[in-house]
Amino acid sequence: MIPSRIFVLLMLVPLGLAMAALADRSLLWPMLAADAFIALLVLADALLARRPLVEVRRSSREVFSIGRSNQVTLELRSRTRRRLQVQVTDDLFEHASAPELPLALELRPGARAEVSYRVVPRRRGTYALGDHTIRYRSPLGLWTRQITQAANQPVRIFPDVQAVRDYELLARQSRDAAARATRRRGGASEFEALREYQRDDEYRKIDWKATARRHKLIARTYQLERDQSVVFMLDAGRLMTAESDSLSLFDHALNATLMLTYVASRGGDQVGLMTFADRVLTYLPPGPGKSASQRLIRSLFAVHPELVETDYEGAFTAIGPRLRKRSLVVLFTQILDHNAAQQLLRLTRGLLPRHLPLIVLLRDPSLEALVQISPNQFALTDHRPYITAAAAEMLSWRDRLIRDLKRAGALVLDILPRELSPGLINRYLEVKARQML
Repeated sequence: MIPSRIFVLLMLVPLGLAMAALADRSLLWPMLAADAFIALLVLADALLARRPLVEVRRSSREVFSIGRSNQVTLELRSRTRRRLQVQVTDDLFEHASAPELPLALELRPGARAEVSYRVVPRRRGTYALGDHTIRYRSPLGLWTRQITQAANQPVRIFPDVQAVRDYELLARQSRDAAARATRRRGGASEFEALREYQRDDEYRKIDWKATARRHKLIARTYQLERDQSVVFMLDAGRLMTAESDSLSLFDHALNATLMLTYVASRGGDQVGLMTFADRVLTYLPPGPGKSASQRLIRSLFAVHPELVETDYEGAFTAIGPRLRKRSLVVLFTQILDHNAAQQLLRLTRGLLPRHLPLIVLLRDPSLEALVQISPNQFALTDHRPYITAAAAEMLSWRDRLIRDLKRAGALVLDILPRELSPGLINRYLEVKARQML
């Protein structure tokens, strides 16, 4: 029971009588009578509100997407004949937020009502939504009744599976555009179908035998080559624990991996994966089919970045003998020192020409913001010019690293974390259209 504002104001009455009784003893009995009356009134109101009057049931999906708003619905049922102004909230799990809580609503006598809120988890794993806490006024309004209703609903936080639906149309349109571009370039090596010749088709695509049989021009169409191999390498070292838009860089990379896995498997390619830090954490050999996304989600459900130095040597040494087929090797990483950059450059050269490496470097928006400050904004005693100079030097070093990787023959995607998924998909489709595999 929590005293309400009316309770506090009511208690000022005997307080005023007590102050007056100090000056006039004849007010002592009225003061005691007021005290007794208020005490009985408060006690009676508390007894009337003792029985719980609201029940709550919760419903939601068992699987939440990290970094996304996941809807949770609460059904409240009134067990009284009076209207209730109800506040309800839920106990959330660690690394989750719900800005809409607590929820407020009015319950009619004996009625049911539904309210919803959205949970945004920030870490993958198995958690649980906890107890409900409900508040409403007592019949006389002297108390606020607070009830805790026990509840425990397990939820599993997966990578951003909702993004698959969001990007499905984009991926389909991009694949069609890439296929058309491929045909204009002369097409891939895989024959797709015969169709009637169109004005913008190339003459060398005409199938003369089919033309003779049907007595009209028939052209061959080609599709992007299928059954190629894409292997993801996810750095799970300490630099990938840095956060951008409330998600770690590792989770940004994982979400992009899931998206490209979906697109590549739908296109008929095989998808494999390795995660590594100071050792190899997980490895999935390249496999075909639409189940590739499910295999990836299950294998990475409990993998998190660690506060250890990344061992590129061990990862490349482990993955090299396992890839017998030419593959697009997509490496997600973050590099801030010269030694690691030189090691990565040497190991990238070792992949060529047997494989095609694509190095994905995630940019730091806060670092780039430091170099945007105008010199006119600095005071004479300000230390910010030194910070800006250091940030500019870091970005210049990063640009040199990207140029060195490109000169070595690798593809490089230097991109902001929030733009990673569409940028990576477009780069993959570009590789397919240009027949670089």
